[in-house]
Amino acid sequence: MDGVIVLDKPTGISSHDAVQKMRRLTGVRRIGHLGTLDPLGSGVLPMVIGKATRLSQFYLGHDREYVASVRFGFATSTYDSQGEQVGEAVEPALSADDVEQALCAFRGRISQKPPPVSAKKVNGVPAYKLARRHQEVDLQPVELDIYELALLRFEADVAQIRMRTSAGAYVRSLAHDLGRALGCGGHVTALRRVAMGEFGLEQALSFEQLQDLADGGDISNALVPAARLLPEFPAHRVDSVAITRIGHGMDFQITAFGDAASARRIKALDSEGSLLAIADIRLPRTYHPIIVF
Repeated sequence: MDGVIVLDKPTGISSHDAVQKMRRLTGVRRIGHLGTLDPLGSGVLPMVIGKATRLSQFYLGHDREYVASVRFGFATSTYDSQGEQVGEAVEPALSADDVEQALCAFRGRISQKPPPVSAKKVNGVPAYKLARRHQEVDLQPVELDIYELALLRFEADVAQIRMRTSAGAYVRSLAHDLGRALGCGGHVTALRRVAMGEFGLEQALSFEQLQDLADGGDISNALVPAARLLPEFPAHRVDSVAITRIGHGMDFQITAFGDAASARRIKALDSEGSLLAIADIRLPRTYHPIIVF
C-alpha cells in the first residue's frame, strides 16, 4: 500500500492520534499526514502510506480550504473554544455588513502571527508545549496569502466563513484578529477543512467507512495510488533502459517531444503505470531521479 487515503478526520482527536488509528486499520507502520488539523478541526486529512510518505515534501506549499464558525464577544487563550476566556465578555452589536467590511483587510497578502498554542517551534520546542508550562510564547508574524475569504452566514454573534489560503495560515489566528478588528474579541467554535491540495471532501472517508472496508479485506480500495498523486507533475512511462538507470540513480531519457519533454519535474512510470521515481530535468528529454520508489 503506497499512496494516500483521504481521511475525513473527526473532531476530538489530534492528527497524531489519527495516524495511530490508521496504522491499526491498515496494518502499515509507515504512515504520515499532510497538513496538521487541530483536535477541534474535522475534514480532509490526507494520510500518506508506505513509500508515498517520501512525497510529503512536495505538498508543503499546497493550498488549503476551510469552513469555520467564529463567535464574537470574547477571545480565548488558544484562539478557539477549547481555550480559556481572555478578558471580559461583551455583547457585540454587529451586523453582517460590519463583518464583511472587516474581512476586507484579511484578503490577499497578509502578515499573520501564529497562535501561542500551535505546533510552531520556538528554539526547537513546539509552542504548545511551552504554553502548557505557562511559559511566555512570542511567535513572529508570517507572510502568507488569503486567496478567498467569504462570509457565508451571520447570525447573532456567530459568523460562518469560507477561506482558501496558502500553507502556513491559521484560521484561529484569523478569527482572533478579526475579533480584535471588530473591537469585541473572537474565537473559532467549529472548523472543517474541505480541501487540501488536490484532495477534497468528496474523496474523504470516515474511520467508520474505512473500518468497514478493512473488515471486508478491501481497505486498499480507499487508496489513491502513488502514481496518481501530484497531478501537476506530468507522468511518463519509461522503457527498460530508463528503468535500469533510474534504479541506479542515473540520468535517463524519455521519448516525449515538445512541451511534454521539457517539464521541470516529472513522474516516471513503469509499463504497468506504477510510480518509479520523481525526476528533475537536466536537459530536454533528460531527467535525473530525485526520489526512487
